[in-house]
Amino acid sequence: MSARVSEAFVLQTWPFKEGDLIVSFLTRDLGKLRGVARRARRPKSGFGSGLERLSHIQMSYFQRENRELVNVDSCELLSSRFSLLGDFSASCALDFFAEVTEQILPPAEPSEKYFRLLTAVIDHMHSGRPGAVWQAVTYFSLWTVRLAGLLPDLHVCLDCGSWLDDPERPHRAFFSRFRAGLYCQDCRRALDLRNSWEISSDSRALAEEILRTPVSQLADRPWSQSTAADLRRFLGQQIESHIERKLITFPVLEAAA
Repeated sequence: MSARVSEAFVLQTWPFKEGDLIVSFLTRDLGKLRGVARRARRPKSGFGSGLERLSHIQMSYFQRENRELVNVDSCELLSSRFSLLGDFSASCALDFFAEVTEQILPPAEPSEKYFRLLTAVIDHMHSGRPGAVWQAVTYFSLWTVRLAGLLPDLHVCLDCGSWLDDPERPHRAFFSRFRAGLYCQDCRRALDLRNSWEISSDSRALAEEILRTPVSQLADRPWSQSTAADLRRFLGQQIESHIERKLITFPVLEAAA
């Protein structure tokens, strides 16, 4: 049996036996793990609020060889999300972060970049900056797709290869569920992509800014639920195609404004 201590985010919990919890958590050093927290549901549990969704904790646990579940011994709360729970949009965003992380990351595969992404967007929501929730959600969605290797070129038609931002002949860009990239208007018509949506040039330009700028340093602009909503829809569909299931939290989040 190997004892470990890891910095972690709690992703999800499930009741297990009498008074226990199964805990899914993302560690900085070992990636996503699951474990059993004994007696965690009992009134005098020593875990307290440390196992709440996306709590930032120091997790102590034991690993046995050839066992899928670790034994969670204790956790120390580093930061909670209590201050965000009064904002419905922020609360929905936390649910979205947790669900996507749970679904898209493979177990026990270290991902320091993903851990830092989750840290950055949650810290940004705590900043209180106007529009911080929608900045964080858009930033998180784009970088999640990028880190998973699912982000196509946002400036080229997937079918004909046309440069969508050609200054002499700019093209409108469209996307369709279960298709990996963007299509110009001519290819959309030729491929009969009836169930398709347009993504604006402004949203694609914003995506380029996000890919080269920390979330805390994004240019000042008015942000609301409608800002880059088309980009988030495209990214959400890329995630759903990869995990082969619908996200439960995404439509709730987008209706939370």
